[in-house]
Order: sequence, then structure tokens, then C-alpha cells
Amino acid sequence: MSVLLVGMSHRSAPVAVLEQIAVSEADRPKMVQQLLESESITEAMIVSTCNRVEYYVVTEGFHAGLADTVRNMSEFSGVDVDDLTPHLYVRYAQGAAEHMLTVASGLDSMVVGEQQILGQIRSAYQSADEHQSVGRTLHELAQRALHTGKRVHTETAIDEAGGSMVSVAINHAITQLAPERAHEEQPLSGLRALILGAGSMSSLAAAHLGRAGISHITVANRTVERAERLAEHSIEAGIPAVGMALANIPELMADADVIISATGAMLPVINIDDVERAQTLRSNRQVTIVDLSLPRDVAEGVGELVDVNLTDIATIQTLGGANVGESVEDQARRIVDFELDGFLAQQRAQQVAPTVKALRERAGEVVATELLRLESKTPGLTDKERQAVEQTVRRVVDKLLHQPTVQVKKLATSQGASSYAEALQRLFDLPLTTPSVIYSDTAVASEVLTQRPGEVLIDTNAIVGTMKKEQH
Repeated sequence: MSVLLVGMSHRSAPVAVLEQIAVSEADRPKMVQQLLESESITEAMIVSTCNRVEYYVVTEGFHAGLADTVRNMSEFSGVDVDDLTPHLYVRYAQGAAEHMLTVASGLDSMVVGEQQILGQIRSAYQSADEHQSVGRTLHELAQRALHTGKRVHTETAIDEAGGSMVSVAINHAITQLAPERAHEEQPLSGLRALILGAGSMSSLAAAHLGRAGISHITVANRTVERAERLAEHSIEAGIPAVGMALANIPELMADADVIISATGAMLPVINIDDVERAQTLRSNRQVTIVDLSLPRDVAEGVGELVDVNLTDIATIQTLGGANVGESVEDQARRIVDFELDGFLAQQRAQQVAPTVKALRERAGEVVATELLRLESKTPGLTDKERQAVEQTVRRVVDKLLHQPTVQVKKLATSQGASSYAEALQRLFDLPLTTPSVIYSDTAVASEVLTQRPGEVLIDTNAIVGTMKKEQH
């Protein structure tokens, strides 16, 4: 059993394609259950954010797991496999583990060093765990990734050098709305903001708006209680705010100079008609809209309207973030490498554990058989003498097995784990087991096409061929 990652991100696909396969929080449990219905998949977890959608599965075989995962992605999104696969990347075994640790550290983000991905991975894991779609392997990988991300943010200066998608988007919005005030300490002073949605991205946006001097925040959400809660946090920070229901959007927009939308809805919540009506109500004053959602909250064409400045995921992708510097990034990658080595050593040690257990069980069976034979041949032994003989035999066997088992567990942390386990199996005639591929990507080297350093794209023909074979 090995970890397989099939994903799409801002690095491999345009936003228009990426949003087609986005998985909402509501749909995530259903999707992981569908994956588990595949014969080749035993664990599943989906990370879906505004700039990536990644399926992590534990599978018995690369080909079958890949075909089942891509099929599910295609069926869910409605995107044909041939159109989907050119934008997908695949990681297997060690490569999949390394990728999750790198992502959790913010090193693969659109804005390098951003922290939101840690919470998003935690949410994905908690959802999968709640719906019983993660087992030992994904549990240990997710926990290691979260630990790695925390270490990177704690032990390096990546937070000081980096930023977040929200900060980059709002800073860009400020240059559009008030370019002459962009370098002021509080460039949004005297302006009003509307935030659609009340999740973590909205909370972060409220904090950035407050630091930029926004004079008032209106939070609108489908669940009014969450909107009011976020508004209360802004009030506690000294920013006048109010929470209300997500309704009558044109009226809400008419009173705002800056609009931040991060609802997580699967369809646009801001349409051209809404914006045009709001502009009429506000006498066609300039408005800046920031869309932080995937799929996009703002309908196509809104950004082309007069007096409307739109910043969305595609815009942010062109902006990027602050340069964290080579030294900081190198420190972060060293932490990733260290934690990856620890994870792989842990997995290799677990690989040999069943073999050690089988060896001791075989020894126990031999001892039990020989003691029965001795009992039949020595009827004159007292219970005390028989007990002494049994203890002596068991001690001899335990001492003989002690050093080999200690050494094989120690050696198992190296890359030869499977060969050490196989040697024990053959030496003591134990049942042969097939080890998981956890320490090398060579098993799939011929199955993928390299496109750019650090990324591999799926061979579309290989997937389609596998799927057709299974259909027949």
C-alpha cells in the first residue's frame, strides 16, 4: 500500500480549469466515500483551496489507483479525462509525502510562506478523519505535514519575509482604489468595506482592512450568526462593523468602496446585474472588488464594467508575493527534508514489524510443539520441574531472537527495509508479504512525463488505456 497524489494547482492549470474541479466542504465527504468504493483505494483525503485541488489516496497499485482517482475527478467535475489530465500532476510514494510536507510549509503556495494552507490541510484531514476515510498511513502523513509546517513558521523568518494571498490582494486593491495613498500608513481611512463570507479568509481580510485604516466593515453571510461573530471581532479590534444576512447584494454593495468575497459557493454570488444596480445606487463611484474564492464568486464580465476594479485569483497569480530570500527558503527546505527522512524511517520500520511479529509467532509455535513432545516422553516430571524446563526453553528462544529482531528494526530505517524483511521471511520460511513502496519514485518513472523541474504530468494515454481495460 502506497500514497498516491493526483493534483492540479496554480502552477499546472489556469484558474478557469482549476475552478472546474474544485471540491466544496459540503461535497468533500461524498467524494472521499466515492474514492473508497474503488477496489484499489483504501484511504482518501482531499485538499481543495483557492489555488490547488489535491487528492491523496492510499492504493494497492499505481495504475489502478491512478485510473480510479482520475475517473472520480472527471465524473465529479464533468470535465473529460482528455481535457483534465494535461493539467494534472502525480506523485507516488516518497514523492507524494514530500509534496504534502512542502505544501504544508507554504513553499509551493502562490504567495510563498503563506500560513492559510496549514489550516486548510488540517481541515481536510479532520473532514476525512470524521468520515473514516483515513487510516494509519494518511493519518501519520497528515500529522507529519502539519508538524513540519509549524516548524517552518516557528523556526524560520518565513512569516516576516512572506505574506498571504489576502495581503497581496488587498495591497493590490489599494493601489487601484487610491494609488496616491498606497504608501500611507492607513490608505483606506474614510472608506467602507463589505465582506461576503465569514470563514478564515474573510477573517484574515477583515484584519488586513483594519490595519489599512478602513472606517467600517459590513460582513454578510448565509449564516447570520457567523457574520455577527466576525463583526464582533472587528469591533473588539476597534473597527466599527456589523454582521447581517447575505441577501439584497446590490444594496449591500452600494454602500461599499471595497468588496471582499470569500464565500466558498460553487456558483457566482456577484453578477453583472447586481454590480450595475449597485453602481446606479452609488452614483457610479469607483469600487474595488477582491474575489478570493475558487470557484470564483464574481461572474465573468464584472471586471470589464466601468468604475469597477477587480482583483481575483488569476490576478494574484500574476502578482506573486514577497521574495522570502534564498537563506529563509533553504532553512525551510532543510526542515522539510529532515521531517521527510523521519517519516520515511517510521514507515520503513513499520514495514518490517509484521515480519518480526510473524517470526516470534513461529518461534512460539515451535516451542509449544516441542514442549508437548517433551511432556509425552517425560511423564515422571513434576509440575515444578516441567515449569522450569518450559521457562528455560522460552528464555533460550527469546535470547536467540532478541539480537536479530533488534538489528532488523534498526536496519529497517534505512532504504533496505524491504530486503531485510524479505531476508527474514526466507530464512525462517515465513509468509512472504509485498512491501509498500514508500522510499522511491522509481516504480513510476516510466509512467509519467516530466514537464518542469519538480513536477511530473500524467501520461494521458496511459490513464485512458488503463481505464478502458478495466471497463472491458
